[in-house]
Amino acid sequence: MQFSAAQIAALIQGKLEGDPEVVVSNFGKIEEAQAGQLAFLANPKYEEFLYSTKASIVIVNESQVLKEKINPTLLRVPDAYLAFASLLSKYQEMMNQQLTGIQEPSFISQSVTIGEQVFVGAFAYIGQGAKIGNHVKIYPQAYIGDDVSIGDHTVIYPGVKIYHRCEIGQHVVIHAGSVIGADGFGFAPQSDGSFKKIPQMGNVVIEDYVELGSNSTIDRATIGSTLIKKGAKLDNLIQIAHNVEIGSNTVIAAQSGVSGSTKLGKNVMVGGQVGIVGHIQIADGSKINAQSGVTKSLKTPNSAVTGSPAYEYTSALRSQAAARKLPAFEKRIVELEKLVQQMMEERIREFGNSGIQE
Repeated sequence: MQFSAAQIAALIQGKLEGDPEVVVSNFGKIEEAQAGQLAFLANPKYEEFLYSTKASIVIVNESQVLKEKINPTLLRVPDAYLAFASLLSKYQEMMNQQLTGIQEPSFISQSVTIGEQVFVGAFAYIGQGAKIGNHVKIYPQAYIGDDVSIGDHTVIYPGVKIYHRCEIGQHVVIHAGSVIGADGFGFAPQSDGSFKKIPQMGNVVIEDYVELGSNSTIDRATIGSTLIKKGAKLDNLIQIAHNVEIGSNTVIAAQSGVSGSTKLGKNVMVGGQVGIVGHIQIADGSKINAQSGVTKSLKTPNSAVTGSPAYEYTSALRSQAAARKLPAFEKRIVELEKLVQQMMEERIREFGNSGIQE
């Protein structure tokens, strides 16, 4: 697919400087882009490449000042990074629109309801009573269990497994290898030391505009629903346990885990490799630093914590700074002890000498 500078300017509402007829068919990084590609400049650290890039079109901030002559056509916008991201989204949407139809072999139960312009890839399985909305893309080797519902414009990438009765909203993206609705980790200890499995009778509900990274797992609730609310974004390799609630527009980075029945508020930011214990609450707007271990509820909205166990961010940094100085403190204490000992010995000698004189 090819687009002219004039067409792209209209899409992102940019101010065009240069040849409006120049055409691009692909994207590239500004330092590596070739003729026929579009790049962007948002970070001042890469400004030098604006004057050497071979890209045909470059998106820049409105405030960008040119220090020398350039070759590419410029598209000036208020925020180059945001405009580029928006353009990529539009391009991906256009590419997805071309993908429709049901590939063979695949299995679709006769009781399935399928909307318009749906794509089902080869070797996909869709169970009884499932409901598939309009413009949904289900890639090869995906498994959609019985009575699952998937809303309009949702994308299910290869190898995703969605267990029975789970509900997926509109404009959701679930990346390859993720598992939605496996049993929660529920086992009752017995008197003989063994464990009896507790049936997990609930489901998972994922609301609209959620994105889930690859190889992540969201366990079904014991009773009720494990809930991922509207606009939440979860990275790769994340574990969400049974009956957890993730608030709207909350983001969680890779390799983090949330234990059962914990509730995260809206607009929470969780760094990578964070562990959160079960049955606690995380207040709206909380920020949890990478590799933190959260062992109790965070009740103050918009607070930041770090460490394991996690506590208030600024205090934690001060403690870390003080800890790094401990070897120096130890050295000073030893020196002070020696000085005090010398002073005491001198005073003893002076006292002894004065006693002899008397």
